[in-house]
Parts: sequence; C-alpha cells; structure tokens
Amino acid sequence: MARVFLVIAAAYGFVAVALGAFAAHGLQDRMEERALEVMEIGVRYQMTHALALLAVSLLLLREPSAWLTASGWSFTVGVIFFSGALYLLASTGIGRFGAVAPIGGILFLAGWVLLAIGGWTLMTIPEG
Repeated sequence: MARVFLVIAAAYGFVAVALGAFAAHGLQDRMEERALEVMEIGVRYQMTHALALLAVSLLLLREPSAWLTASGWSFTVGVIFFSGALYLLASTGIGRFGAVAPIGGILFLAGWVLLAIGGWTLMTIPEG
C-alpha cells in the first residue's frame, strides 16, 4: 500500500500545483473572485492531504498497518469529495456541489484520527 499511496500523493500534489497555477494565471480574468477563493481552498486542502498521504506512505514502509491504510484511503477519498466538490462549485457555480464537500471534510477528520492511532500503535515500544 505504501507504493499506491505514494503514487496517489504525487498525483494529488501535481494536480494541486497545476490547478493552483491555472486558477491564478489562467482564470483570474474569467472567474469571479469568490469562485477563485473556493478553488484556492480546494487546492490548499488537496496539497495538504497529498503531503499527509506521503507521510502515510512513509510510515507504511516501516510496518504494514490497517490503521494507516484506512487513514490513507480516508485522505484519498476525502480529496475527491472535498476538493472535487469545490472545483466543480467554483467552475460551474452550481451550489449543490458545495453540499458534497462536508463528506470529504468528515473523511479528512477520520483520516487524521486514524493516522494518530496508526502512528501511536506503530511507535509503541513493547515492554520486555
């Protein structure tokens, strides 16, 4: 799973940089300021969680963990729901897309809790 999450992290990072640059330079005159702000929020959260996936991947190299794997999938799907919804909202103006973003937010929160549990259990030193 470490390799899968590393590739997803790299892809998410690439797309975040590309979309951020495109929004800042190519869409500045074509989108309303609020839509650009929404797009920037999606990019920021996508990049943050790309880095979180990178951390998950590196931790999984140390030792396989169901907690860390669940964290990685929560971050992966969270980006699709949260950032994806914001990108669609910003580009179409259809407000219903904004209603999907909280699902991604919940997945992000779950991913961080799972990462904490996975990291704690991974770094616990057995007594003896």
